[in-house]
Amino acid sequence: MSEKMQRDLDQRIDDYLNGKLDRRSFMKYLCLAGAAAGLAGGPFGLARSAMAAAKTIRFDGWGGTTSEAFRQYAFGPFTAQTGIEVVDAEFGDMDTYITRVKASFPPGGEFNLAHLSGVFDYARYVGLGFDTVLDESKIPNLQYVMPAMMEPYRRITNGKLSAVPYDLGQTGIAYNTRHIDKAKAEKLGAGLLWEKSLDGKLGSWGDWRTNIWYAALYTGQNPNDIKNMDAIWDALRQQRNMVKKYWGSGAELMSLLANEEIYATVAWSGRVAALQEQGHPIGFLAPENCYSWQECIFVLKGTDLDVAQNLLNFMLAPKAAIAVAIGQKYPPSLDPTKVEMPQSVQSLPAFDPTGQLKGYLFADPEYWNGHQVEWAEKWDRVKAGA
Repeated sequence: MSEKMQRDLDQRIDDYLNGKLDRRSFMKYLCLAGAAAGLAGGPFGLARSAMAAAKTIRFDGWGGTTSEAFRQYAFGPFTAQTGIEVVDAEFGDMDTYITRVKASFPPGGEFNLAHLSGVFDYARYVGLGFDTVLDESKIPNLQYVMPAMMEPYRRITNGKLSAVPYDLGQTGIAYNTRHIDKAKAEKLGAGLLWEKSLDGKLGSWGDWRTNIWYAALYTGQNPNDIKNMDAIWDALRQQRNMVKKYWGSGAELMSLLANEEIYATVAWSGRVAALQEQGHPIGFLAPENCYSWQECIFVLKGTDLDVAQNLLNFMLAPKAAIAVAIGQKYPPSLDPTKVEMPQSVQSLPAFDPTGQLKGYLFADPEYWNGHQVEWAEKWDRVKAGA
C-alpha cells in the first residue's frame, strides 16, 4: 500500500470512529480502496484490519418495535459511551437464521450476538458448538437477573452461560374487541382460534412450534407431552382452511390486526401491548398453559468476548434494561424483588412481580428439539394445504 493511501485510510478510520463518516460510506471507501490497491484478499483483507480498529459488534434481532427499543435505549447510548458501534440486523424466524449461521465461514464467525427465543434455541446453538463461556465477573449486572431465568441455561452448559436472559413474554391470543366479546373470548380460550364465525378472519404465525402448541391446547393435551399427534394434525388442517394469513414478522402481525384484516390470531404479548398503546381495540388472552417464553442474548463462538461482555453488562444495567422493556413492551429479566419496577413495566403482559415465574409453562427444550425435524416438515405440508 502506498504511503498516501495509508494516510487516507488512517484518516477515514479516524473520521469513522469520531462519527464524521457513516458506516455505509466507510465500507464503500474500503471496497474501492482495496480494489484500487490490488491488495491480497482484495477489499476484504483491508476491511478486516480497518474494522478491527473501528471496534464493531453485530447484533441480530427481531426488527420492528423491538429493534427500535434496542437502538434507542441500549445500542445508541453504548456507542456514545464506548465508541463501539453495534451493527444491528434482523431475522425473520429462528430456523432461517440458524441456517445462515451454520452456512457462515468460519461457522458462526460472521455473527456475534443473537436475540434468541426460548431455551430450546439456546440448546440448539450449544449442540452445534456455537457456544462460548462468558466471564460473569465482567458482567456484574447479572446480579440483578432472576435466577429462575438463568437456571435453565446453566443446566444445559454445566453451570456456565453462553448467553444472558434479557426479557420474557407470552404467545397468547390477540382479538379485536369490536368484533369479539371479551366474555366469549375467555370462554372459548384456545378454541377461539377455531371459531367458525371467524372463518377468513383468523391469522397465525408460520412457526411450527406455536401452531402445534395451540393445537395441543385445543385438543386438550399437554404441549410438553403430546399423546395424540393425529388429533393435532387434523385440528391444524381444519384451521388451515379458516386462516386468512400466516404472518411472518411482528410488523406484519401488527399491521394485520390494526387494519382489521384479521380479528383473532396467536400473538406476541409485547406487540399486542404496543397496539393497545396506539389505541387499537385489541384484547389479549392468555389461556391456561399459554405459551410462555424467555429470550436471551446469545454470544456466538468467535466473538470478541471483551466487547460482548461490555455490551451485555451495559444492557443489563437497570436504567437501560427498563427503558428497553418499556420500549419493546416485554418485561425485563431483572428480578422485581431486587430492582424497583415502574408501573409501566408492572402493567406489561407476562410481568411476574415475584420473580419466581411459577405457573408459567415454557417449552421443554429436549422434547421440542427432539421432534423438530419430523414436526417442522409435517407442518410445512399442512400449512401448504396438504
